[in-house]
Amino acid sequence: MVQMGSFKLFSFSIIAFIAATGVLLGAESKTHGGDIEALKDLKNAIEPVSVKPGSCLNSWDFTFDPCDNLFSIKFTCGFRCDIVVSGFSRVTELSLDSAGYTGSLSSTLNNLPYLQTLDVSNNYFSGNIPESLSNLTRLSRLGLSMNYFSGEIPSSIGTLSNLEELFLDNNNLERTIPTSFNGLVSLKRLELQHNKLNGYIPDLSSLTNLLYLDFSDNALVGVFPATVPVSLVQISMRNNNLNGTLTSESFKNLMYLQVVDLSSNQISGSVPSLLFELPSLQQLTLSVNQFSSIEVPSYGYQSGLIAVDLSNNQLKGFLPSFIAFIPKLSSLSLENNEFSGLIPTQLALKTVFPEIGVSPFARLLLGGNYLLGGVPRPLLGLKPDSANVNLGDNCLYRCPLRFFFCQGGQQKSWEECKRFNPLIH
Repeated sequence: MVQMGSFKLFSFSIIAFIAATGVLLGAESKTHGGDIEALKDLKNAIEPVSVKPGSCLNSWDFTFDPCDNLFSIKFTCGFRCDIVVSGFSRVTELSLDSAGYTGSLSSTLNNLPYLQTLDVSNNYFSGNIPESLSNLTRLSRLGLSMNYFSGEIPSSIGTLSNLEELFLDNNNLERTIPTSFNGLVSLKRLELQHNKLNGYIPDLSSLTNLLYLDFSDNALVGVFPATVPVSLVQISMRNNNLNGTLTSESFKNLMYLQVVDLSSNQISGSVPSLLFELPSLQQLTLSVNQFSSIEVPSYGYQSGLIAVDLSNNQLKGFLPSFIAFIPKLSSLSLENNEFSGLIPTQLALKTVFPEIGVSPFARLLLGGNYLLGGVPRPLLGLKPDSANVNLGDNCLYRCPLRFFFCQGGQQKSWEECKRFNPLIH
């Protein structure tokens, strides 16, 4: 009798578990037919030889219902079904694994109207980006990074007003950045780096939610925009063909800005003083440009800068001593410019004897200039391996071996130093 009671109790528990599981998983719901066809078309557009055992697409067996069998031995991964509409499950996410799929992106994806995420990054997809992606009006994330997409970016993408993240980086995309992108009013992240884009940077100031913008490693031309989204935290446009000058006007309202990287362009003129006054800015990289001077800020004590790289420009005059009073600055590179005069003692003191609450220089790179005189006394007492200090390839005398690293093994000639140094007679 005890055994029979236990059996009944066990049977009841199994039935209850199955019933509860059926409710939780929506066992009676079926995938919408249009969604099934779109998934089939996507798989058919991919070269079969690239669908390897163990990959997501290898588990897609359409003799089974996709949403009802998701995460079973069939349809193990690659998409999600989160919404039930009129009794049918709808696909809301399509995120393929990085399995090396080759082929094209099926234009029938627009038959997934409830799709919120489309991500096929880190594969070998090629061909054009389908214009029909603009029909995915609920899309919040579009990830096509690290593929071989070519042609121009469809301007129709600019109609996706719910899009928050757009990753088109590391492809072979050409032509210009669509001006229609100013319609992506919900966008928080825009990454177009490592393509073949050219032309001018469009006006994106209407994107008041944009946090991260990366246009690096393209062939963009023209000047840095006069107005950019005030919400920006990071701006990266390194390795393009930008020219003209920078003005404080472009940065004056960027109260959240933390990173600026405009290195390897052709920007000239002065480095705006405002870049040394923004409390939020932590990293400033303007190396490999044609800057000739640095505007001295009216105050710099509120600056949040941690790293500044102005190397490989045409900066002239004396080294800017105000930089020594930026409290958190620990990395400074002014290498390979045309600075002259003495090394300010303030820079040496910050490196060796910083005040309380002030970060010392862990990197102080001043090589490749026309600096003269002796090494500031505080630096002579610098402990080995306490900081990376390079004063080499200047016009200094009394250079301790640990500070002196002449490029090409030779110091600048005395005549060359005199041409750039008004203090040499």
